[in-house]
Amino acid sequence: MKRRNLVFLLAVVSVTAPVQAGTVVYTDSQHPPTGPDAGYQVVYLDAPEQLQRDIFGELSADSRQAEQQARAVLQSSGWQQKEQQIAQAYQGIIRAWKAGLKKYPAVVFDDHYVVYGTADVALAREKLAGFEGVQ
Repeated sequence: MKRRNLVFLLAVVSVTAPVQAGTVVYTDSQHPPTGPDAGYQVVYLDAPEQLQRDIFGELSADSRQAEQQARAVLQSSGWQQKEQQIAQAYQGIIRAWKAGLKKYPAVVFDDHYVVYGTADVALAREKLAGFEGVQ
């Protein structure tokens, strides 16, 4: 499983994606964004793992059987689309790493200001405004 993750990550690193400024919520499926605020992007950091689990299912503990199961998925007609979905999910991981995030959930404003500990954009804006008012 770890080897497959590394292969996908290396494949994704070779693909460049434009970095967009604005508001981005980095979180996982256990901590979805809250609040009525709109106009922000959400990056689910557990998306690659969940996609791979959905695509490959539970692989056998027997390494030979697991290899056969994985090869069947890789050779399926819909594999290219699935591979693209996984690559896009890893782009979010790469963005979080490039942003230097230390933990999540986190709300990042304009690729510069980070508010940790919440996936609520309105609350993060309030905290940021309070911090900026102090300085």
